[in-house]
Amino acid sequence: MSLGQQVWSDRQLARLLQIGIVLEEVVEARASRHYQSLAEEDRTLDAEIEALLSHAAEESADHRKRLEDLIEGLNVDSVPFDEIETLVEARYGQTKPDDFDGVLYDQLCNEETAYKFYDDLIEAIEASEASFSVDREQLLAVLRGLREEESDGVEEVTTIMEERE
Repeated sequence: MSLGQQVWSDRQLARLLQIGIVLEEVVEARASRHYQSLAEEDRTLDAEIEALLSHAAEESADHRKRLEDLIEGLNVDSVPFDEIETLVEARYGQTKPDDFDGVLYDQLCNEETAYKFYDDLIEAIEASEASFSVDREQLLAVLRGLREEESDGVEEVTTIMEERE
């Protein structure tokens, strides 16, 4: 999801942060869905994939909380989540895993999507000269931390995939 623009207002920033929250919800829901789908099909989850899916869900919950904290610091009325959720769901859709490789591939796509979103958002904020009602450096520090954690997630999934070739 390329932003391709600068961020000019608290309202615009809040909407973008809310999109990040919905993306994190999608990641968490998909990790849970994969885990449940595999368990329901009587497939044995190995410890490595189980830990990966569990960590993804926990990390997404933490990321949502950090994004919510940023939004609370903005001087805006909230954009209705159903509008943003519809946009995100339409863009990223729903799939079900066919096998472990499908789960890993889906998780890799989720991590990469989140990384790219945070990277684009950071770039848009850095390109902007706007003042926000939250401290710019704190905002960027939080977003850079989230981006770094998504990068670590991409690396972790890639490593598991390479080990299974």
